[in-house]
Amino acid sequence: MNDPGIGFELGVIGLGNTAFEGDNNSYLLGLDSDAPTTLIDTGVAIEETRRQLRAGIERHGETVADIDQILLTHHHSDHAGLAGELQAESGCSVFAHEADAPLIEQRPEATKAKADRLRRVISEWGMPGHKQDELLTFLESASHIDGKAPDVTPITDGAAFDLGHTELRAVHLPGHAAGLVGYAFEGRDGPELFSGDALLPYYTPNVGGADTRVEGALGAYLGTLVAIIEASYTRAWPGHRGPIIDPVGRAADIAIHHRERTERVLSVLESGPKTPWEVSAELFGSLSSIHILHGPGEAFAHLEHLDSAGIVSRDGRVFERVETDPDLDAVFPDVSDAIARDR
Repeated sequence: MNDPGIGFELGVIGLGNTAFEGDNNSYLLGLDSDAPTTLIDTGVAIEETRRQLRAGIERHGETVADIDQILLTHHHSDHAGLAGELQAESGCSVFAHEADAPLIEQRPEATKAKADRLRRVISEWGMPGHKQDELLTFLESASHIDGKAPDVTPITDGAAFDLGHTELRAVHLPGHAAGLVGYAFEGRDGPELFSGDALLPYYTPNVGGADTRVEGALGAYLGTLVAIIEASYTRAWPGHRGPIIDPVGRAADIAIHHRERTERVLSVLESGPKTPWEVSAELFGSLSSIHILHGPGEAFAHLEHLDSAGIVSRDGRVFERVETDPDLDAVFPDVSDAIARDR
């Protein structure tokens, strides 16, 4: 598509994803200039997605061999799974944030540390043994979607990519993943953002379970939402579903959602101390597949945030409410200006 609000040719490629969060987006840039042909995210390493990606690239007059560089938003396989085989075929460079690069490269020490941490934290969350087994079996069954490991060039916040007609700038947006980055650029109506899973249009990105390496995951993600609001992006191109025409308002809505969820967590604790698993059961009910991880992970992220503020206390696996009338204004950002601007 040649979007007049962008000012350059952008190929939006929809990709199927039955494993996790629904259909993915891959974005193809550098179509209308001598700039490097650039792909943002790749989808999972399964045959259906592979065919869709290749067809999408060819629909825009390019082939896999034409790709000069792949910019990954984070390490999850539904965003990075095909990067290795695309690199092997095209010789392209693959870029990702330094915090996620070792996982994308599937370095043994990084994958082992991640797996060891996962096993430790799901036990610390109070997850019953049979649900731990169910989760680990599911994750093992889905391991094939990780695909071939690429060689990754690590980047940090502020890394710039010259596309001739525009410059993309990496923006570190942690929370959902430790190394999640968006790629910002100047559109005709103001700054825009390829947001990966930092900002999604119809549901909220999981925090706490999606990447158990993230310390203070909810606090980190709230900081990401504030950064998106303060950047005043005029449009976002997410990793799933369609473009977000009001990123500022969407970020504010998600911040409010998390405050409301925290209020629910505190309500659950009114009946007594509970583990994150017990809190998640109250919030989400029965869980299966990846949600066995995401549900208690989300509950833990909220409990951890409250613990850091002294509103709850932790004793091993159990969290207890200690403030009867907590001031949540002190632990959540004020997004009223963004909401007022949206309206």
